Amino acid sequence: MKDKVTMSLTALFAAALLIVGVHRAFAQSGDTLTVYANGPSLDEVIGSDTTASGAQAHSVYKLVSLDTTYIWLGPVTVKSNFEVIGVLGSNGRPPCIQAGILKDGSLPYYLFVVNGPHTTATFKNLYLTGLATNNTMNILNVNGIGSFIQVSADSVNLYVDNVIFEDMPDECIGYTGNWDSFFITNCKFRNLISATQWYSGEALRNTDNSAITDTIMMHDNTFIATNGYDCAPVTVSFVKYLDFSHNTDIMTFQNPFWIFNVTTAKIDNNMFYGTWFGGITQYEYLNYYDELRSLAIPSVIDLDTLGGDIPKVFDPQDSSSSNLLWLAEAKRKIEVMNNNFYEPDTVIGFWKAYDDTAHGADSLYATTWMNARTTHMFSDPSQWPGLVAKGNTFVNPGYGSSIDEMLYPNQGDGVGGFQYFMDIRTNTASTDIYGYKLQNASGSNWIPQWPLPELKDMQYTNSSLLSGGTDGKPVGDDGWFTGGYTAVQQVASQVPSKFTLSEAYPNPFNPSAHIEYTVPKSSYVTLQVYNVLGQMVATLASGQEQAGKYVVTFNGDRFASGVYFYRLSAGSVNITKKMMMIK
Repeated sequence: MKDKVTMSLTALFAAALLIVGVHRAFAQSGDTLTVYANGPSLDEVIGSDTTASGAQAHSVYKLVSLDTTYIWLGPVTVKSNFEVIGVLGSNGRPPCIQAGILKDGSLPYYLFVVNGPHTTATFKNLYLTGLATNNTMNILNVNGIGSFIQVSADSVNLYVDNVIFEDMPDECIGYTGNWDSFFITNCKFRNLISATQWYSGEALRNTDNSAITDTIMMHDNTFIATNGYDCAPVTVSFVKYLDFSHNTDIMTFQNPFWIFNVTTAKIDNNMFYGTWFGGITQYEYLNYYDELRSLAIPSVIDLDTLGGDIPKVFDPQDSSSSNLLWLAEAKRKIEVMNNNFYEPDTVIGFWKAYDDTAHGADSLYATTWMNARTTHMFSDPSQWPGLVAKGNTFVNPGYGSSIDEMLYPNQGDGVGGFQYFMDIRTNTASTDIYGYKLQNASGSNWIPQWPLPELKDMQYTNSSLLSGGTDGKPVGDDGWFTGGYTAVQQVASQVPSKFTLSEAYPNPFNPSAHIEYTVPKSSYVTLQVYNVLGQMVATLASGQEQAGKYVVTFNGDRFASGVYFYRLSAGSVNITKKMMMIK
């Protein structure tokens, strides 16, 4: 999805007016509306910027204010394609969006609601915090508290890049629509803790539970001090494709995934450290808190045989066979490669000490990498030839001292992870939370701490892991080492060095495939799809594009099965690759 960031003379003039004290809420520039933080709330600005048909008058909203935060007082509900793009400061810090206080003293529940079927929404270079201007945040209740981004329509493509999500005790990104696709890259999910609801505080969640998911791609993200799921498509219904690669999960209380019924997936090059340090009680185990339908001790990588209508959706060719389930199982393709899972000795010792005094339903099962059921599936190539697990390690990465310190009541870390554990497990939880360098948002013109305080200590020292990815890169979110968007001195390193065209994913596909490409400098770019006869059947991109990374989707609904070629052209550059559609 293209980033349309423009800076016109109008916008420059508006910025100059701000310097001399003339207040403006926004400035228009073609298809872009530049929004400043000193005007109406963000929901009022974007919500009122509509045409008579209800579509957005502008498709790009550019946030440029860094000296104070943007305030939201209610949901920004959008039904057409739109982008919210922050302009990074000279130190790499993105603009911040913060909840305001409503007239009745309460806080708003939702920030962005994507409510248009078959639309595309993009969020880039933003800092989203659930801490309101009075330093409070919503308390989870039986009705939930909403999310930063809620997708409520079918067939939505959501792109989220370089966004920091912080202090959200429910979902950061939730969805209820069918056939939605999510591309989440270079994001940081921090301190997603509810004081009393430990099955909450999630990064990506299918909040309808039964919604069908098209694609989830999560690359180069970090999850630190969160209650639960990094990625929860739930898989009660079909998930067409999952790619969870080069992510880092640090000191999360509960399970990172809910992916039992996933059929086609890559889970590669991820770091899991202190993951699921809350353990599983016997009560949770016996009551299926962390399992879908067949009882097993839960694990980080946890699969089950396909249930419900998933075999029919996944394997329609065999839908009339009495042996459909096992024919479908044989077609699952899941790789779990070059991940690292490590529980710190302090966590293991804490579990033992707790179990020495706990009894019955309060006793713990320790977290494992892969339970017996899942291990059996990966070990039986006759039934599951497409399941591959290799290169996974279990070594101490050697993080800086502040990472383990969040388990204790150090300054800025709340009551510490271990005390939070005791509050939850002994049913004495009230308002205590733990976290990593919790922030205080009180006072006027609050801005978040920058650079992120974990920047140095997230650069682990284990030499084998520093080149341990399947691609030779560091295991986990390699942005902590390569600069990414978090190392402010290397923000410019995000500009690609050359034109590239990725392999389509998934491949083979049915009926849609996603294609990434990079542009190193402003260029006129075309990306077209051809059939085997050399006939052009689709144009995925055509026009002047700025330097950056792009993702487009080819939908083959109206085309026949077979081989297709896609070609990226820019000046003298021509790159062609092949993909196959199997219906």
